[in-house]
Amino acid sequence: MVAIRAQTGYVPTVSPVRSCSRTACRQPAVFTLTYVYADSTAVLGPLATYVEPHCYDLCAEHAERLTAPKGWEVVRLPAGPSTPSGDDLEALANAVREAARPARPPAEPVGEAIEVGRRRHLRVLKSVPQPHGRDR
Repeated sequence: MVAIRAQTGYVPTVSPVRSCSRTACRQPAVFTLTYVYADSTAVLGPLATYVEPHCYDLCAEHAERLTAPKGWEVVRLPAGPSTPSGDDLEALANAVREAARPARPPAEPVGEAIEVGRRRHLRVLKSVPQPHGRDR
């Protein structure tokens, strides 16, 4: 950078606003484009929080004119901030309740057995005959 200043007197500045990735476009970016190659899908969504490799920031004009290659699908995600619906909040609350429940101990095996041998962590069990009329 010092060499540029010494030769031309120009010091490049870095803008805090991200620009459109299209060549020669200086408009501010408002959308991020990414590709899902496995699904042949181009996903256009709100501007990503961080600059990611293999993602492209686009201005409103270029995002509107975006087309995908033949055989590909374009998925356009809502641009504005979304507010969670009642169903979303209820699902989140249910997930938190489920995670807070204590783990259930594993169920004991059905039937009865007698340990007749052991080798380290393995046990040899023998089934005990059950009397008739006893429910399983």
